[in-house]
Amino acid sequence: MMRKGIALAGGLLVLVLVNYGIYGRERLLRDGRIVLLELSPVDPRSLMQGDYMRLNFAVADDAVRRAPPRADGRIVVALDVRGVGHFRRFDRTGRVAPDEVALRYRLRARQMRFATNAFFFEEGQASTFSSARFGEFRVDGNGDMILTRLRGPRLEALPIASGRTAAKSLTE
Repeated sequence: MMRKGIALAGGLLVLVLVNYGIYGRERLLRDGRIVLLELSPVDPRSLMQGDYMRLNFAVADDAVRRAPPRADGRIVVALDVRGVGHFRRFDRTGRVAPDEVALRYRLRARQMRFATNAFFFEEGQASTFSSARFGEFRVDGNGDMILTRLRGPRLEALPIASGRTAAKSLTE
């Protein structure tokens, strides 16, 4: 009887934690600030290898060129009038100006990663997403972010029905 009670309590705890995570992501999608990050060139073969594209961001390249980070952290980007983020500094104080946003990054294989490093789409849609030049993110006050869509060279929205992000990428 005791084992069943422990198993039931453990199962309930897992359900509560999973649902709390889902609630947090839904809130971020609804209330997060929109930030656009310019895509950095990546190996175009990934478009042909399995209906996904690898993502790198110019702001990460700029930050690493200026001062290679040694651990996970946050950078501060300044937003231009179009909402595109440009590297300003590494976040050491937790304070940002109204035209700035802090973005949480993780170091993986000595590369700075934001939210995801891949965008998956339906088979046969490579030509639609090959014109992508910007990633559109929703960002909360802690710097947590979700990639919501890709945008083209004139910031036009590319279709979202076909695309989805790689949730596993931060743990790789």
